[in-house]
Amino acid sequence: MRDRQITRKQVVRALLLGVAIVLAAVVAFGNNQGYGKTLPAAHSRTIEVVEHAITDTEVPLAPGGKDVKGDILTFNNPVFNPANTTQVGHDEGFCTRIQVKLGIWECLWTTFLHGGQVTVQGPYYDTRNSVLTITGGTGIYDGARGQMKLVAQDGGKEYDFIFELL
Repeated sequence: MRDRQITRKQVVRALLLGVAIVLAAVVAFGNNQGYGKTLPAAHSRTIEVVEHAITDTEVPLAPGGKDVKGDILTFNNPVFNPANTTQVGHDEGFCTRIQVKLGIWECLWTTFLHGGQVTVQGPYYDTRNSVLTITGGTGIYDGARGQMKLVAQDGGKEYDFIFELL
């Protein structure tokens, strides 16, 4: 049998392979850039804003504008402070009609505030309030999770967004 010596080239290849495996693991299992990251308890907080629902537009699938499963509702609305006196941002998103008889929509939207954005997903009901999941954020809301209570005001012309960030 021949005596094998490890060359410098083989060492470099082995190191590069090891680095590639570590990088692949980081990509596959998350690199803690928002995945599973939570805000410390000291940063848990509630943020309240008021949306003015002035651009809501339903895009019907059925002829004649009949409300049917699959209709899309789009919006891009101003968002105001809790006193409803100063605009502090805006939102943009869409909802898909899931069930007409029960008045159920499934929604996804982003609220743009000073310092970052918060994204939510969940139900909107025609006749009652709901709670949506905070799916993430950017800027000072990076890694945000929790829930957002959606409370209708003034017959659905305005909505309180109560973000409960964890």
